[in-house]
Amino acid sequence: MHAFTLAFVAALALSTATRLWLAARQARHVRAHRDAVPESFAGTIPLAAHRKAADYTVVKTRLGAAEVCLSAAVILALTLGGLLQWLADAWAGAAAPGGIAHGVALIASVVALLSALELPLALYRVFVVEERFGFNRMTPRLFVLDLAKQVLISAALGLPLATLVLWLMARMGALWWAWVWLAWTGFNLLVLLIYPTFIAPLFNKFSPLADRALAGRIEALLARCGFRSSGLYVMDGSKRSSHGNAYFTGFGAAKRIVLFDTLLARLAPGEVEAVLAHELGHYKRHHVWKRVLVMFAASFALLWLLGRLIGEPWFYAGLNVETRSTATALLLFVLVTPLFTFFLQPLVSLLSRHHEFEADAYAASHSSAAELVRALVKLYQDNAATLTPDPLHSAFYDSHPPAAARIARLRTPQEAT
Repeated sequence: MHAFTLAFVAALALSTATRLWLAARQARHVRAHRDAVPESFAGTIPLAAHRKAADYTVVKTRLGAAEVCLSAAVILALTLGGLLQWLADAWAGAAAPGGIAHGVALIASVVALLSALELPLALYRVFVVEERFGFNRMTPRLFVLDLAKQVLISAALGLPLATLVLWLMARMGALWWAWVWLAWTGFNLLVLLIYPTFIAPLFNKFSPLADRALAGRIEALLARCGFRSSGLYVMDGSKRSSHGNAYFTGFGAAKRIVLFDTLLARLAPGEVEAVLAHELGHYKRHHVWKRVLVMFAASFALLWLLGRLIGEPWFYAGLNVETRSTATALLLFVLVTPLFTFFLQPLVSLLSRHHEFEADAYAASHSSAAELVRALVKLYQDNAATLTPDPLHSAFYDSHPPAAARIARLRTPQEAT
């Protein structure tokens, strides 16, 4: 067996086994603590709500394990199973192998295949899991409409991008990877710019906040924090789910503050202010841009690596692909790289949790820590978020600190300033 084939199989086996082991730990740990509310939440979270959160977490974890198995099977089928080579051969009759048209068709067919295979799990997640626990408000008609819009937007943005990337790979010589990185960076910045105004309204209705008292309170918070936005909007998130949230979107003159209607229905004005102060903390501490810069740096390094691999015969042979082209190289790299970088995930999660603590501290210094605690407790209960995650699973995956640690820090004055 080819040496790279052995390395690939080992990486796939190790990452898949680790994911399934972590999922088993999470389910076991949450079930073990199902019948006792943690002491710090005993007065605020009813036992019935805690049990619901445990059951919801276990079901989602099992569904995630099924997704891991499906992903591993698909990667094996596309590579060692010969499916990617079969698709490349199938398109050879319509377009010359190695050409841009052939490459775009191959990429589009792989993306369509992956999306089709993921669709049954998405349907199960929405109409079985979310429905079972009382969160789903999505109708089959709305699901189909959303899916159609997603396909059209993906085609409108993705096909030109794929064409440009393949053209740059073919025409820009040895430094093609640097030109592709510039194109990828520009594309992401463009999406950030146009998303609030042109893409998000295709899926949801955004209305100016009608509650003038709450709007005045939020405007006072924005003034204290030195933040300017292009508007304060309420989004009709309730037409798809009862989960609540708030976020900032866009940059420059296109910055918007968005509140889910489900959030406003559940939280008191002071709690809404505290949640927004937390989101402002992300902005004032430049977390979004820090994460964007990390993403751009990682993509630069990965494209440089692909530039080294694209001419190596063993890269294709080791993954059972005979057609050596820019498109097959790109697809193989996208499929395989996550297997080798999986164990960097805890570092990404650690950075995200650090940012959440910083945003909490900012909120506590510009609003009320007590109000934020009350808001978080309500959100944990309403969203059925487990209060007792497995520590190792949490370290690997959780972008937010565990509830107990987060609230304990907010209740400690010297750490919440």
